[in-house]
Amino acid sequence: MHNKSFFYRNSLSIVLLILMISCLLGQFFTGWKTENKELAEHGRSMLSLGEYIHSGHFIQATFENWESEFLQMMLYILLTVSLRQKGSSESKSLEEKEDVDREPQSHPKAPWPVKKGGIWLSLYKHSLSIAFGLLFLASFGMHFYGSLKDYNEEQLSKNEPQVSAMKYISESRFWFESFQNWQSEFLAVAAIVLLSIWLREKGSPESKPVDMAHDETP
Repeated sequence: MHNKSFFYRNSLSIVLLILMISCLLGQFFTGWKTENKELAEHGRSMLSLGEYIHSGHFIQATFENWESEFLQMMLYILLTVSLRQKGSSESKSLEEKEDVDREPQSHPKAPWPVKKGGIWLSLYKHSLSIAFGLLFLASFGMHFYGSLKDYNEEQLSKNEPQVSAMKYISESRFWFESFQNWQSEFLAVAAIVLLSIWLREKGSPESKPVDMAHDETP
């Protein structure tokens, strides 16, 4: 393993981050052009790149999507602890206890919270879902801030009164933005859970072995 290059050992995360940054840049520049086109149509001054990155349009669009991704991952992690799907590569075994279910044991190479025990171990045992939960809350807050800012910018352009955060959180617009993303994330997860029962991808850890029976769970 030590003879493998850094890229080989970390290629999955590196490629995913490159794809994410590339798409984020694409979103930024196309969003900037889209927003400026709309501003020009309404006779308003256009935004510079520096101004656009602080705009409600960019902040809302970015964190609206991040929020749904982190919610999806947090719930998926929690739901797969106790829920099962017969035949799915995404589910734990229907009957047997798995390695992830056993109580942690301290050993020389164990992470420090395992060695420390107590509250640190209790938190560490759920640190993955806690991290995604915190990322979801942070993204939700930024989505709300960006959506409110974008709405008030629109109100200002129409010479209409701006709204407070307390009033806006009850508006259907904000929740429409959230629900339209949440439902798509849960659909995507449900699709991989169900499709992995019958379909295969040789070499992928997200798939069952090609010759495994449909009703078997790995």
